[in-house]
Amino acid sequence: MSFPTVRHRRLRGSAALRSMVRETILTVNDFIYPIFVTYGTNVKEEIPSMPGVYHFSMDRLEEEIREVVSLGIPSILLFGVPASKDAIGSSAYDHNGIVQEATRAIKQWAPELVVIADTCLCQFTDHGHCGVVHVHEQTGNAEVDNDQSLELLVKTAVSQAEAGADIIAPSNMMDGFVSAIRDGLDAAGYTNVPIMSYSVKYASAFYGPFRDAAHSAPQFGDRKTYQMDPANAREALREAESDVLEGADFLMVKPALAYLDIVRTLKDQFDLPLVAYNVSAEYSMVKAAAANGWLDERAIVLETLTGMKRAGADLIMTYHAKDAARWLQG
Repeated sequence: MSFPTVRHRRLRGSAALRSMVRETILTVNDFIYPIFVTYGTNVKEEIPSMPGVYHFSMDRLEEEIREVVSLGIPSILLFGVPASKDAIGSSAYDHNGIVQEATRAIKQWAPELVVIADTCLCQFTDHGHCGVVHVHEQTGNAEVDNDQSLELLVKTAVSQAEAGADIIAPSNMMDGFVSAIRDGLDAAGYTNVPIMSYSVKYASAFYGPFRDAAHSAPQFGDRKTYQMDPANAREALREAESDVLEGADFLMVKPALAYLDIVRTLKDQFDLPLVAYNVSAEYSMVKAAAANGWLDERAIVLETLTGMKRAGADLIMTYHAKDAARWLQG
């Protein structure tokens, strides 16, 4: 059977027909909204490279949380900007650290909101790397010590769980990080706290605005020895499989837009819930173009997020979440 008997346009003839046969449905329940918390008083400071995204001090955070809840967004990803940094990122696992304080407060204000704690050291270390740095005796090169870093990441995860985080989301890309954190959480009695692993995290140029937001740019070198080469796809399967075997409860691909083939590959290979991180530069490029009148922001954002879900993402971390929630409601 072919044309003229088969006419595909029959199912596109009206908005109602198109809605009836729509294969991918984007809803507010798909969204995770990243929030940046910092010290100070009366701070609601827009991040210059991320219009519409702010640093919040604790006394201004509740208003943001109330808005998120009112929009029906079910979960947030919490990043902390500390008051001080050191070589081992000790404020990351401080009982009274900024993420821990914010988590305790949020769970009081909005107990139903799922709080996901980003578990990394980069914004807490004075060198900006995601682990402990040592200088190699023979080469003189600075290197991130994988196994020593795991010890501090476990302490960070446990402190976040103690504060009430519903999900631990390790983003550091150290080898064995899921296994180490799972063991640490279980030993501390947090056997029911899931791990949302940044399983496939590329050494990407799309993180630029985030490093302004989190004040986490490395002070020397780059992160290419622990984050993945953007050219590699098969390696993503190895990384994800390791995390599955180590006990991850979610898998993530970061960034999203340039890596939708990786999202689809992981969706086809693994049965864990899959998260796509619509990262800072993906957000900022749309905002900049919209500000210049070059595109329809609403149409572009909803099409992009739908594409991520169509590629296989079960959940989408996105700075567009509040706007997208309003547009979907309207």
